[in-house]
Amino acid sequence: MSKKAEEPAKETPKEAPKEAKEEKVEKTAKPEKKKKKEKGVFTLYQIENDKIIRLRPTCERCGPGYFMADQGDRYTCGHCGFTRYKPAEK
Repeated sequence: MSKKAEEPAKETPKEAPKEAKEEKVEKTAKPEKKKKKEKGVFTLYQIENDKIIRLRPTCERCGPGYFMADQGDRYTCGHCGFTRYKPAEK
């Protein structure tokens, strides 16, 4: 006789459905993202009494058309790198 015939047939226990699968985890709602302000040319100008007012200075080296970025304590040109510091407030 062979060994296979002597051994009782092993039954593979069927896996019971896992409780974790049945129990669904509730997802928390994601916080809403803040909508970014759209930047454009209209942020560089202000219209007042049919006159256009530039809100930022133009670069002294590059000329008109190149606005300087407001960095808090200074203005910086993104084109040439020229920096002009704001007067200190007392």
